[in-house]
Parts: sequence; C-alpha cells; structure tokens
Amino acid sequence: RSAHSIRAYAATAHRLIAFLGPHGGGAVDAAALAALQPTDLRAYLAHRRAAGLGNASTARELSAIRAFLAWAKAHGHFTTEAAAGLKGPRQARRVPRPLSPADARGLADQIAEDGTAAWIAARDFAVLLLLYGAGLRIAEALSLDGGVLPVGDRLRVTGKRGKTRIVPMIPPVRAALQAYLDLNPWPVGAGDPLFRGARGGPLAADVLRRAVRRARIALGLPDNATPHALRHSFATHLL
Repeated sequence: RSAHSIRAYAATAHRLIAFLGPHGGGAVDAAALAALQPTDLRAYLAHRRAAGLGNASTARELSAIRAFLAWAKAHGHFTTEAAAGLKGPRQARRVPRPLSPADARGLADQIAEDGTAAWIAARDFAVLLLLYGAGLRIAEALSLDGGVLPVGDRLRVTGKRGKTRIVPMIPPVRAALQAYLDLNPWPVGAGDPLFRGARGGPLAADVLRRAVRRARIALGLPDNATPHALRHSFATHLL
C-alpha cells in the first residue's frame, strides 16, 4: 500500500486501541481484541462520528479497522469476526464536476505566469498538462524519474498499489515536458526525480496544490478547480 494509506491505517489502529481501554475497562491485549464484538466496533464508530467524522471518513475508518483485523489474523496475533457484519454509512454517489477545456488550459497558463522563475513556470505547466493531457494523478506525475526519458508517444505510469498502465502522450504534453527539461537547472538522470522543487529536492504535491489554489482565485474559478479535477476533466473530455 501507499505510504499515505499505511499512516492512515496505523492511526486508526491506535485510535481503536486507545478507545477500547476505557470502553472495556481493562488492558487491550490480543485476548481482548479477539473477544471484540460488533457492538464494540459500533461504539467506536459512534465515538468517531461524535468527534465530527462524516460519512466518507467513517467508511474509510471502518475499512481501516477491517484491514487491521485481517492483518492480525494473517500474522497469527488474534482472530475476530467482529467487523464481518458491519456496514458503513450510506454515501451519496457524486459525479466529479469537470472543468471546461478553456478553464483547464487557463489554469495551467495562469500557473505558468505565476512562476517565480522561468524553469519553475515551465515545471508547473508541464505537471498540470500531465494531469489534464494524460490523466495522471498528482502523485503519479511527481513520482516520475529520469528513467522515463526520452518521452515518446506513450508513458508507463505506476499508480495505486504498484499497478502500472500505459498512457498516451499527445504532442502538447510532450512539448511542455521538453520545455521544462530545457530550462531545468538540475540533473535528471535515471533515478533522479523528474520534477524538482526550488532547492533541488523532489517537488512536493502541496507546492503544486498551493499554486493551483492561487491561480484558481486569480481566475475566479470554482473551488472544484483542483489538480485532481484536471484528471477527471481529462476522462470526461476524452469521452
């Protein structure tokens, strides 16, 4: 699993154990966890809902609990079926709202104009075109390294859970990447991050998200104009 998922699942396991101590009035050891009942987990989820968790977050919390209990069983620590019959809260099915083609391109252009240096402007423009022009997730784009060079008409991308896929690289996206590489002051050999931060380290996703937020405000675009929305817009406009 991704590092983000691992952190989230571990945090849920710690929260669950911290709750079960006072809830059960005793030590939370393997025997106590093996004796878990569905009512105990419902009480924990109710406790989390009272803390302000919404439906989507509660569903993720339950998914993490199931993963923790399955992990414990697989490693011989303890076995419980307390989560087997539990159902997460109903969630409204939301269709992602895509940006218009003009807004998607305008967002990329605005970010390029806001760049503090020519190579940074070219970098941010190239990343956004990878999201909108090739459907990459922001984490996928930022995980690319020099091993993908030279970029041809397709690109192998490693996504969630280590799955790979081949995406087409249309000419505007290849041109944006090349423009960035021509200006980039840092070496990009095999194993080096393709996209660098201002000080030469790997580009952080939050840096790009802040740039998108500033550009969105400058253009008067709605709050759904995010890096992830560009990926949905790619799929919608492709269809």
